[in-house]
Amino acid sequence: MNKEKMKNFLTQMWRIRLFEEKLQELYQEGKIHGTMHLCIGQEAVAVGAMSVLRADDLMTSTHRNHGHSIAKGMSVRGMLAEILGKETGINHGKGGSMHLSDISVGALASNGIVGGGFPIAAGAALASQMQNIGQVVVCFAGDGAINQGVFHEAANLVAIWSLPVLFVIENNQYAMSSDIQKMVKIDRLSKRAESYGMDGITIDGNDVELVANTVNKATKKARDGKGPTFIEAITYRQAGHSKSDEERYRKQEERDHWIEVNDPIFRLERKGLDEAVLSREEIMKIREEMFLEIQELMNLVEQDDEPSSELLYNNVYAGRVGELID
Repeated sequence: MNKEKMKNFLTQMWRIRLFEEKLQELYQEGKIHGTMHLCIGQEAVAVGAMSVLRADDLMTSTHRNHGHSIAKGMSVRGMLAEILGKETGINHGKGGSMHLSDISVGALASNGIVGGGFPIAAGAALASQMQNIGQVVVCFAGDGAINQGVFHEAANLVAIWSLPVLFVIENNQYAMSSDIQKMVKIDRLSKRAESYGMDGITIDGNDVELVANTVNKATKKARDGKGPTFIEAITYRQAGHSKSDEERYRKQEERDHWIEVNDPIFRLERKGLDEAVLSREEIMKIREEMFLEIQELMNLVEQDDEPSSELLYNNVYAGRVGELID
């Protein structure tokens, strides 16, 4: 990995990490309502996967969507405003944390329904195939999602029609509070791909370069009409499932080990130092720049207006509300 690529990877991962740490602060201050799901510890999957896509490639995401959205190019300012319920939000404050979308960067939808992205991605991939436009669709999902019936339906469909889609399964060890080892009888989730006639692979999801290389190969295969790929990325959710999670189901020793040994950001920094690609000064500069960026965006967003009542029915109905009532 050359210096430029490593700096880009590290910058994006720190942007995601510090964005979510800022969200934690805002939630504790009572400025974010409802709940949210953080991807702290999983940044390498989003950054690596999105780094090799074309600008017109598409993505579907989950309730744990901040990393995917930032890595795909969504406005960080717009995301922050959206989560704070501001009119300037990427979806005008109506979607909140779990429902971020921006078709202009290929982010089709984030979905609060577990497994809800599978059929959306299949449909988008079918459209790409029928129009012969070469778009690839990356569908992110968690390990718990592949026990949903809709996964079976979508996986069978994309396989028999050789659709240009990648199922990137982030195995962060837990489906809410359930240890994935108690939820399936196989040692690798990617084994399920074989039963559908789909290529499947399990990789270290905390190695951003490996993620990028794996997704790059799979996208080339999909663009050549050779069908979908199931990629299981082994990673770890350092935060709770959501903000209401007390995390009584896992030991602190386990969490400490994953953070100390496998944190994707610190692993990349160590790699940069060990291979003399980055200096400590360069690493600290990236951290500082991202911290200031997020803080400056927060200062701007705090001044933004709340949505007005007149906007309530916008983007809900095809016609004007008055016409529908009449």
